[in-house]
Amino acid sequence: MKHQGNIKKGIFYVIISALGFSLMNFFVVKAGDLPTFQKALFRNGGAMIVSLFLFIKSGDTPDTKPSDLGILLMRAVFGSIGLFCNFYALDHLVLSDASILNKLAPFFTLILSALILKEKTNWKQFLFVSLAFVGMLFVVRPEMHFSESMVASVVGVIGGFGAGTAYACVRALGKRGMPSSEIVFGFSLVSTIVAIPIVIIDHAPMSSLQIFYLSMASVSATIGQFGITLAYKEAPSKEISIFEYFTVVFSALWGILFLGQIPYWTSIIGYAIIFISAYLLFLYNKKTSRGEST
Repeated sequence: MKHQGNIKKGIFYVIISALGFSLMNFFVVKAGDLPTFQKALFRNGGAMIVSLFLFIKSGDTPDTKPSDLGILLMRAVFGSIGLFCNFYALDHLVLSDASILNKLAPFFTLILSALILKEKTNWKQFLFVSLAFVGMLFVVRPEMHFSESMVASVVGVIGGFGAGTAYACVRALGKRGMPSSEIVFGFSLVSTIVAIPIVIIDHAPMSSLQIFYLSMASVSATIGQFGITLAYKEAPSKEISIFEYFTVVFSALWGILFLGQIPYWTSIIGYAIIFISAYLLFLYNKKTSRGEST
């Protein structure tokens, strides 16, 4: 029962995270033509302040184990790579293209969790996640011109790998009992330190509206970051990572309501494939969990 409760909590947090990150991407796009690292600095600076406040308020003490700090540094480094690459893709590709490349992260997380954390994974789970990935390709459609945007597309794939590796590290840190606020703060601190000198060299003036959009992106990202951190502390990636694809649903909703974007018929097929694969994976994990508990 406790195991099932953790899975449900993990799914809930993943969906909250998907909502937050979809809003982050939306507001980043709405902020317009600004340097990528400037947007990233604004996004993570806010998350760093919030996470530091929550960590101090919680009364937790910093994790001083060298091995845990090493994993935290890996999470911060790969998370920063994922963030910068995702923002670069958002600046140089259409929103749906950038989103699909970033959503490679759960696929990488599943593989890395099996290899690094030794979490049991079988061919059926890989099949369901791969099926969801195919659905995501339907959302992007064949019109995604890799030949015309090769650099940005490759950067987006690297961003998906960085994010997936970071989530695997989050799972490892969660199993070791590191507070969520410390994990988020470590990531935000490293990415902020990296971005500051670049922004000093290359920055652009911002209007009040752009500041507002980036502020909202920071708030949304903080929600998404805490959501994903709590999710992977509650449950293994193989049981919840598929639900990250709810970002697509939320992104489509923002596009319809605020950008006048109506999904193509291929996108609707993609949504159907994603939901079917998510539902099949959920049923399989539920059956497997029952089998383990008997």
